[in-house]
Amino acid sequence: MTVTVGTDTAKTRKTLTVGGQSIDYYSIPAAEAAGLGDFSKLPAALKVVLENMLRFEDGGFSVSVDDIKAFSEWADKGGKNPREIAYRPARVLMQDFTGVPAVVDLAAMRDGIVALGGDAQQINPLNPVDLVIDHSVMIDEFGNPRAFQMNVDREYERNLERYTFLKWGQKAFNNFRVVPPGTGICHQVNLEYLSQTVWSDTDQHGVEVAYPDTLVGTDSHTTMVNGLAVLGWGVGGIEAEAAMLGQPVSMLIPEVVGFELTGEMMEGTTGTDLVLKVVEMLRAHGVVGKFVEFYGKGLDVLPLADRATIANMAPEYGATCGFFPIDDETLRYLRNTGRDEDRVALVEAYAKANGFWRDADYAPIYTATLSLDMGTIVPAISGPKRPQDYVALTNAKTAFTREMEETFKRPMGKEVAVAGEDYTMESGKVVIASITSCTNTSNPYVMIGAGLVARKAAALGMDRKPWVKTSLAPGSQVVSEYLEAAGLQEDLDKIGFNLVGYGCTTCIGNSGPIQKELSDAIAEGDLVATSVLSGNRNFEGRISPDVRANYLASPPLVVAYALAGTMDIDLSTDAIGQDRDGNDVFLKDIWPTSQEINELVEKTVTREAFLKKYADVFKGDEKWQAVQTPDSETYDWPAASTYIQNPPYFQGMSKDPGKITNLTGAKVLAVLGDMVTTDHISPAGSFKDTTPAGQYLIDRQVPVREFNSYGSRRGNHEVMMRGTFANIRIKNEMLDGVEGGYTKGPDGEQAAIFDAAMAHQEAGTPLVIFAGEQYGAGSSRDWAAKGTALLGVKAVIAENFERIHRSNLVGMGVIPFEFTGGDSRKSLGLTGDETVAISGLDTIEPLQEVPATITMADGTVKDITVKCRIDTAVEIEYIENGGVLHYVLRNLSKSA
Repeated sequence: MTVTVGTDTAKTRKTLTVGGQSIDYYSIPAAEAAGLGDFSKLPAALKVVLENMLRFEDGGFSVSVDDIKAFSEWADKGGKNPREIAYRPARVLMQDFTGVPAVVDLAAMRDGIVALGGDAQQINPLNPVDLVIDHSVMIDEFGNPRAFQMNVDREYERNLERYTFLKWGQKAFNNFRVVPPGTGICHQVNLEYLSQTVWSDTDQHGVEVAYPDTLVGTDSHTTMVNGLAVLGWGVGGIEAEAAMLGQPVSMLIPEVVGFELTGEMMEGTTGTDLVLKVVEMLRAHGVVGKFVEFYGKGLDVLPLADRATIANMAPEYGATCGFFPIDDETLRYLRNTGRDEDRVALVEAYAKANGFWRDADYAPIYTATLSLDMGTIVPAISGPKRPQDYVALTNAKTAFTREMEETFKRPMGKEVAVAGEDYTMESGKVVIASITSCTNTSNPYVMIGAGLVARKAAALGMDRKPWVKTSLAPGSQVVSEYLEAAGLQEDLDKIGFNLVGYGCTTCIGNSGPIQKELSDAIAEGDLVATSVLSGNRNFEGRISPDVRANYLASPPLVVAYALAGTMDIDLSTDAIGQDRDGNDVFLKDIWPTSQEINELVEKTVTREAFLKKYADVFKGDEKWQAVQTPDSETYDWPAASTYIQNPPYFQGMSKDPGKITNLTGAKVLAVLGDMVTTDHISPAGSFKDTTPAGQYLIDRQVPVREFNSYGSRRGNHEVMMRGTFANIRIKNEMLDGVEGGYTKGPDGEQAAIFDAAMAHQEAGTPLVIFAGEQYGAGSSRDWAAKGTALLGVKAVIAENFERIHRSNLVGMGVIPFEFTGGDSRKSLGLTGDETVAISGLDTIEPLQEVPATITMADGTVKDITVKCRIDTAVEIEYIENGGVLHYVLRNLSKSA
């Protein structure tokens, strides 16, 4: 490989020659030589952002030389310089739950631009967009050879309207591709196929330019691809739509926390055990709104699959991303997954020429650092409600007993008969065991490990316990390819882990129903049923309405818990079952060695498997090819559709923005506690016919069997606004001892939140929400903000916000505020019967503190100061316009 560097006319633009081919790039060393600063000690993750500034400053975009110099100042100031910058990712990744409403918005914007006198073709993605349909498969059928095909058939029955709409979008919009159902999870498809680590494209001068592959995604676990040195993170659908349409991501130069990994993983431990410890450590340290970059000698022995597992769970440890620099392991993975050799050569040459390469001398400046010896990692799980609640496997039984006493306040040992079965149900029994999610099913080491546990167990005559619903939902078809090549799928089938589909299942609430008699027994005894899954999320009410305690574990441990059938067991010492002769079997008897796993990975996870499975990735199966779509620039919204409806955001919109006005006479819709996640706020999972959303569908003659899930109906605002704040486990402190989506209506009586909000809207009353710490944690659910806005909420006042949800609220025209001076809903004694006023908004500046007046029910007044979390100048413009999409639409209209 020959590499030479030459000079172009722009001071930072250089030419790189790789294998006889020339390509331009923007050189960070050249920027240093030009006197723009010293960037030599920047972390690689921040150099990616710096390159973005260099490239777009040369292109005449809204980037200044001072923006570039600010990165040198960041290093001079010890890793802190929160300057506002305009960052432009190379592409956008979507999945269908969050992608459908984004395409709905684009279609509605086409109607909107026409109404304002513009051209429908002005609404097109300017950056490449890939939408992977992965969130719609539901586990209705399991544990038998028919499960996959039956679940796929039901998926198409339920979702044909949505799929027709997405195929229309693929035809109607430029730069928009759809990966059909049954291909895999978006993050795994992104990691294994779409991502290039170093991207290349033709610029406005017709010259090929190389630059770091970057993206934003409408799913919080977009961060997974940082394991491949691709800088990406989750944003709300609203922010992603703006990025698609050419708007920069407005952000502050982040702090970067360095996480040093040393040592090597011990025998019997997995990448899942490692990431659960990392999540615990980083949550304790506090990395919300920050980058985390992993470094150290431990990376020399850490496979990319394990890196991707760690990067995937960045939302769980609260960071914007968890980044791994380019090194030899990056190149090995690119080759092994079928990337062109020319691409691999470009990645290596570019990284070394531009200072992105991690070698033995890599020692950047970090804002702060942590360190972990991987030799100290032990088998672990986390739960029962939060990913950061780490539990060493040796303590799991004791910890569960404690949770029963302290958290669930229920006794152990209460048994309830299950109708028609010869077993009883009791708290602690595992009713769902699922190998699922992007986090682990992209990792061949843990997947093959799970297969080997199944093989050893099946050989001894063991099987899952009869009350356990088992499932295997791989992240891509490549996983099935190597499981079948190793003969392990047959072993997994023997103990009930049959293939149920390719996509996100249990970890997003698509668990499907458990046996009715089992569900009835759980309800009768008010029992704490449990789930064990290889996912990343275990929030309350997320996995199944029948399950209260949810635990995250490695795929091999998921298999072990399915065999044991209960959390009331010490897997490190107790027998997990008996063999066919009645002899006790212990975990050590069926646990594979690292050598066994590594040999099978080396033998079966091949470049040829990736090339074969991704050869026709956009083609789809016969069902997808049979979906018929209209040819039209604008969408003909079917009036009778209960899946896709034209949203009201742009209807009747004027050409000119409004002004931000002070808030007066606002009533309280909800008073919420700490760690209220987007799962609590946004409609997710299944719902009953007694809910406002269920009643809406019943009124339209939709039978309960066809309700599908909230996620599948995200393209219909009428369903979604009725399900906002309707999570079965949400607790509104305005009501005593009541769970679910309820509040006090204008008359002071208990009412569904939707019904109360509509009554307030009819009276012309603005609404506010009070909340505690980490408000909006979790998934990047745009409907958590969209639903909030449509309910008439003008402000959310919390102790603090998670990054994505704060941005989404602003993107929908809802103003986030934070308490100051130690104030909180508790210290102020808020009951929800107050009236709220906030002034100073008509002259608001970013991050300004403003006065708020809270008038109590008895007429007394409390004056406090709140911090407005409109963080940047452009966000003020978003609020003035009523949201970011209104801002984009008006600007496009003016340009027309």
